[in-house]
Amino acid sequence: MSDQPTVTVGVIAKEIGISDAKVKKAIEALKIEPVGKRGACKLYAADVVDAVRKTLA
Repeated sequence: MSDQPTVTVGVIAKEIGISDAKVKKAIEALKIEPVGKRGACKLYAADVVDAVRKTLA
């Protein structure tokens, strides 16, 4: 995994103010792949937050 900042679905949901389920659906719709995993949590690049926000706007 690279040194780029990463976020989880929960972090994205909290930042945007929506449910985890809506974030997961948006990520699936955008076909975004995780950049890594920590335990059971998928890690996404920090720029995914903006992409999800635009999708749900």
